Order: sequence, then structure tokens, then C-alpha cells
Amino acid sequence: MLFARCVAPAAFLRIPGQPAPSILLTMKAVLLDRDGVINPLVYYEDAGVIDAPFARSQFKLFPHVPEAIRLLNDLGLGVAIVSNQPGIAKGHLKPEVLKTFDRMMLSRIRAAGGRIDGIYYCLHHPNANDPSLRQRCHCRKPEIGLLEQAAAHLHTPLEECYLIGDGIPDLLAGIRAGCRTVFVGRWKCEICQFTAAANAHPALVAKDLWEAAQIIRSEMTPNACAASSHKCPSTQA
Repeated sequence: MLFARCVAPAAFLRIPGQPAPSILLTMKAVLLDRDGVINPLVYYEDAGVIDAPFARSQFKLFPHVPEAIRLLNDLGLGVAIVSNQPGIAKGHLKPEVLKTFDRMMLSRIRAAGGRIDGIYYCLHHPNANDPSLRQRCHCRKPEIGLLEQAAAHLHTPLEECYLIGDGIPDLLAGIRAGCRTVFVGRWKCEICQFTAAANAHPALVAKDLWEAAQIIRSEMTPNACAASSHKCPSTQA
């Protein structure tokens, strides 16, 4: 397990012009954003903002995330988390709380038979309260530094990685790095307008990480849907 805190049949949308599934057999790894993909974001009513969880009681996994990660593992893919986490820099939480989130997440994933091969966080922010973390860095998405670290430790070219995220910075980082990008969440016209302006169209869109894992399975093993024993937990008896 590598940890890095960088301080220096599912319905889906396939975007036209992207590679056909037949050439995707060389994919080796999946890079995951955290907030909005693995765990829900939190609405802070007093500030009127949606942000990452700052307290232990706020941190929980989306349904079927551990099973999705196990499915990716079973496909032979390395799995790493690459996430901007400026909460410490802004004074919203202590490093110990971030470590607690990691322990909670990894415990749930291990209990389902899944594995995370590395966690890579950018702790910087250009407006950080903490001067040591106040900088414009190469690791904060949409820059690709975190992705480069994860791919290097997984011994995998970035071109052979999926990048799964719920925001435009994730998509931009993935596209700049040469990854095959997957947007997770509700694909709305408002988002499409922003991605068009930024040239950040994802290759694939899924409603959640479980569906994204199923899509990846269908690309890597086209005949797997009929034969696989993996089924969405919500449909099992």
C-alpha cells in the first residue's frame, strides 16, 4: 500500500471519436478521484457551499463502492486514489482526521475483498491559511502531478490508465495525461457547456462508481456480461 501526501449490462454514454473497446485490452490501472466518487460531498448550510467532509461523522462511502473496487481488482487493474484535499491548508480539518477517513475507507473496501494500491493527495491551495501549503503546484488537478506519481508507483503508463472523476478538473487532468476519462454523476447540459469550453469531454459517463466498473469490465472483456458472477449487490437475493 502506497500513501502519498503531495506537498512539494449497464447503460452508459460513449463519446464519439473515442477508441473502440477492442483496443482497450492493454489498460492496466484505474485512478479515482475521492470526493463525489468514493464518498458523498457535504452541504455546509452556514457557508452555503458544497465541499468535502471535514468530520468523521460526515464521511461515508457511496453504496457499492467496495464492490466496484473489488471488480476492478478482479479485472487485474491497479487502483489508486488521486485527490485534491485542501481542507488542511484552509484550516477545515487536521491531518489526523484525513488519516481517519483513509482508515474508514480502506476498512470497508478490504471487508468486501477489494484493494487500493495507493492514495495520493495534493494538500496545497493557492489561498491556503497555512503558508507552508500556500502555492500553485504541479500536483493540484487539473495539473497532472498526482496522476504521474500514481502511474509511476503502479509501473503503468498514463495512457494505460482510466481516470474516474466527478468534476472538470478531474477530466482536464485525465485528458492532459492521456488517460481514458470516465465522468461519474449526472451528466447535465450545464456541465456539457463547461466541458466543451475547456475541451474536456469524457470518453465515458456513468451514474456512479459501480456502473463505471461495469462499463470498464464490458470494454476489457466484451463477453463478460453474460458469464460474470459479479452482479450489482442491490439485485442479489
